[in-house]
Amino acid sequence: MKSIKFKGSHDPEKKIVVSLFWTVRKTIREEGCAPVRITSIRTSKRTYEPEGRKLLKLSDEIMEDIIGDIERGNTVEFRMTMGQESLRLWIDNEAFTVETSRTPELEEEIVEKLEHETSKLTPDFCQTFLPKIFPNR
Repeated sequence: MKSIKFKGSHDPEKKIVVSLFWTVRKTIREEGCAPVRITSIRTSKRTYEPEGRKLLKLSDEIMEDIIGDIERGNTVEFRMTMGQESLRLWIDNEAFTVETSRTPELEEEIVEKLEHETSKLTPDFCQTFLPKIFPNR
């Protein structure tokens, strides 16, 4: 398990997007192009899970809950799978933590990249990533 304190004063949505993007991007190096699946999102109010065979995406309702939680100082937990790797992420207004099931070195790669990106005025992420996690974008 590895953690970083966010640098800069980015809004919660930017922290979420950048954290998810670089987690997936770094995991691709280990797992190839296996599908990314968010298996659960836990806020203080609710746990979101995919319905049946559908993929769990960050709908407006879910994002509103996540952002509200982060703004209130709570931590939101994401569980994801990609190929053989399972990941747990914790994001709050101050920090990001990642835990991997198979590749501990991946944790270090992810936090190093996030530390670098969140220190920038505008963190870098690929715009084509947004439709993969947001259904309405």
